This record gives sequence, structure tokens and C-alpha cells, in this order.
Amino acid sequence: MDLATILAFAAAFFLFAASPGPDNMTIVARTISSGAPSGIAYGAGTVVGILVFLMLAAFGLSIIAAKMAIVMTLLRYCGAAYLIWMGIRLWTAVPVVPELQPVSGRRGLLTIFASGVALNLGNPKMPLFYVALLPNVVGASLTSAHLGILVAVILAVEIVVIGGHVLLAGRARSLLRTPRIVRRVNRAAGGVMIGAGVAVVATR
Repeated sequence: MDLATILAFAAAFFLFAASPGPDNMTIVARTISSGAPSGIAYGAGTVVGILVFLMLAAFGLSIIAAKMAIVMTLLRYCGAAYLIWMGIRLWTAVPVVPELQPVSGRRGLLTIFASGVALNLGNPKMPLFYVALLPNVVGASLTSAHLGILVAVILAVEIVVIGGHVLLAGRARSLLRTPRIVRRVNRAAGGVMIGAGVAVVATR
């Protein structure tokens, strides 16, 4: 795998990862409502889901994964229900300025992380992405060295994408100084999360 191929894969994956969608909207909403740890936890969950599909593709199992319709649909619906539930909680939450708002505990962050994993494992586009792209990147064979390079590229791209979303949302969060503004932002973020959940359900 030469440098040009690696850069081409990085560019294609960056466009895939940075494009607007439920994951990026949820990262922003989680960061604004509960702080950077919450957004990062969800983003980390999405990365794990992405890497799981990469491993399946590496071992030639992505077609099987694509055909596991019932399991994938269940995961997608569970993740979507969680997003909608969290969106409703944000919409109805008592406004608290960020400095006084408690940071999500370890258990809460693990739940957010798990929802990110579940939604990506239930994403029907992930197997198709790898099935379409990998043969053009690594040819007929995928060695452990190639796999390591692809993992490194994916992690680097996701750090930039997730970090950028969390950074921008964190700056917006710093502007929340009064309960009235917090209420409006909570409702906007809640609406985004509800919309993301509905979008996930509507995905085919």
C-alpha cells in the first residue's frame, strides 16, 4: 500500500466521517448539554463501531454482517430510542448554567459510549462502505500491516473530526451564562437529538 493510496483512503474516510449526520449532530448536542466528556464518550463509541466493521471486512465477514438484518435493525432502533429519550430529557430539563451542572459520572459516560457503539453497529451503510472501498485500497488481499495502517488512518481522522465538533460545541457552551439561554440551548440540543433518533430510524 503506497502513500498515494493511503492518502486517498484518508480523504475518502474524512468525507464519510465529517459529513453531516446523526452521529456528528449527537456529538455536538451531547457536548453542549453535558460537556466535552459526554461528546467524547459518544464519539469514542462511534469509533469502536467503525473499527468493528473494519475487522469484519478484513476477515471477509462484512457481507454476513450486512445480511444480519434483524440484529442490525434492533441495534439501530435501541440506539435511536436512547437518542430520542435523551432529547426529551433535555427538552424538559430544568436549566442549569454549565458551571453548576454536574458532570456525567462514569456510569453515565459508559451508557453514552454504548449508545454510540450500538448505533454504528446498526448502521447499514458501514458494511457497504467497506465492501465498496477496501478492494480499491488494498486489492485482493488485506495483510495485518495493511490493517494496522487503516486503523491508524481511521483513528487519526476521527480524532480530528470528533475533536473539532467537541471543540466548537464547547466554545458555544461557554456562552451559556443565564438559565434562559440554557433553556433555549437545551431545547435546541434536545430537538437535534430527537431529530437524529428519528433520522436513524428512517435510515434504510
